[in-house]
Amino acid sequence: MKKILVLSDSHGNVENTIYAVRMNCPDMIIHLGDCWGDAGRLAAAYRDIPMERVPGNCDYQQEPEEKILLVEGKKILICHGHRYAVKSGYLTFELAAREKGVDIAMCGHTHRVFYDRHNGVALFNPGSIGSPGFGNSPSYGIVTLDETSGLFQMDVKYIEMGAE
Repeated sequence: MKKILVLSDSHGNVENTIYAVRMNCPDMIIHLGDCWGDAGRLAAAYRDIPMERVPGNCDYQQEPEEKILLVEGKKILICHGHRYAVKSGYLTFELAAREKGVDIAMCGHTHRVFYDRHNGVALFNPGSIGSPGFGNSPSYGIVTLDETSGLFQMDVKYIEMGAE
């Protein structure tokens, strides 16, 4: 069983990312972009936790904009989501995920939580850990994978103001 902390759109709020790590003790961290430097600071603080990250539209990194990971027998697409116009809907993202043959497709960019299973693909956006806007609390995702059963679960958690 593997617990993955999924973060996106931290926008300079490293404190919230550290809080999420401390509260969940994950086996792995995925940062879906905006801000690349925040993910680097988090990785430096938690060197013993493997991290995967991709740049977002506010990051100016010469790094792959998307990756496909194999974790506990599941193929996972990670990207920021801006190249798939997720602010206008998830159809293009879903079609790309299906074409790539992944089980789970994760993105950020919208600052809004979204998760659904459709046509054999689980789509997951954990919202924004740093700057959610829209009157929402900062949020992040926990994905639990069980290689033995082949099952996985996607959850969203929120950080209430003054949680520390």
